Amino acid sequence: MGSEGTSVTTIHVTGFKRFHGVSENPTETIVSNLKAYMQKKGLPKGLVLGSCNVLEVAGEGALAPLYNFLESAAMGRDSESTNAGRVILLHFGVNSGSTTFAIENQAINEATFRCPDELGWKPQRVPIIASDGDISRTRETSLPVNEITKALAKMGYLVIPSDDAGRFVCNYVYYHSLQFAEQRGIKSLFVHVPLFLTIDKETQMQFVASLLEVLASLP
Repeated sequence: MGSEGTSVTTIHVTGFKRFHGVSENPTETIVSNLKAYMQKKGLPKGLVLGSCNVLEVAGEGALAPLYNFLESAAMGRDSESTNAGRVILLHFGVNSGSTTFAIENQAINEATFRCPDELGWKPQRVPIIASDGDISRTRETSLPVNEITKALAKMGYLVIPSDDAGRFVCNYVYYHSLQFAEQRGIKSLFVHVPLFLTIDKETQMQFVASLLEVLASLP
């Protein structure tokens, strides 16, 4: 469990808008409704739900709003005069072919988009951050993915750990977020969810609430 006293975990959340092949992105619905849902349900002790943002499904052309989100999340921590505790950047994306939730352990420094993003960019085997080296470079989250997965599975959710976030915009955003988090001494995590046709909206909202609870309880 989290340490006693004034220690707080602040979690800032993103989802994505609809994109080619996905006319309704469940993460847009989840993130847009999360604050009201958690207000009704009640936040776990020691948890602050920060900003909730829905991102364009785009890579290079959407870096400015992504970094605005990352900087504002880190700035809130930097400006705290008391113990701000842990800050987590929590990103949600959809895997339309999946039947389970997936907690992503890492991102890979490769952008190879199977179709153009929503701003028309279609990179092939391009390093996401050139200064990081070639496309085989990976960055891992510093959060305990296996522990998080086991805790959620015990609650009855269909959830797996994953080492492959794809090569599309989800992986692109996660890679930038992981590098940023490392530089600023905060945490980053990406979670893939299935479509609402596969796991219904209420169950997905419950899953996210349970995930927040698990993250708040980490030592």
